[in-house]
Amino acid sequence: MNLDRQVQLLIDNAPQDGQTPGIVAAIAPALKQLALQLRHSQYYILQTLNQRWMVTALRNRAQPDLEKQVIYAFPSVKDASNGSYAPNDSQAIAVPVPVIHILFQMVAIDTLDSVVFFEKSGDVSAGTEVRRQDLQTLIQAQLQQHLQLQSNPLKSRPVPPDIA
Repeated sequence: MNLDRQVQLLIDNAPQDGQTPGIVAAIAPALKQLALQLRHSQYYILQTLNQRWMVTALRNRAQPDLEKQVIYAFPSVKDASNGSYAPNDSQAIAVPVPVIHILFQMVAIDTLDSVVFFEKSGDVSAGTEVRRQDLQTLIQAQLQQHLQLQSNPLKSRPVPPDIA
């Protein structure tokens, strides 16, 4: 599914409260900007049987008191199920999730620090980390730009060359 379709699904499924669909549409360019830097339009996320995404705590070996919470996003169901990141018990399943939805959910999960996107099937030794803080900064900038354009719509329109 292409990114524009993913964004439209997100808008369509947003609470119809008069504000949320507009906010989702306003931040969509930021989500798409990040999604375009990734290789896949969907990834597989491990989730528990009660449909919660599995979060992994990572500790710094040099500084054990430093910890961050990450979610792993895999390019295939096989990578998600067979990798060393998958839990040994059968209490987790790999589900396909559109990349735009993953990025959008990152903002909603308060305890999350990053999502690591594994780009190459069969290789979970290196991934692309998207930090929640970076995403929030990008979204804030997008919302500010959106609000500026709304408050002064003439700025967003180019001046016609034959205005004289």
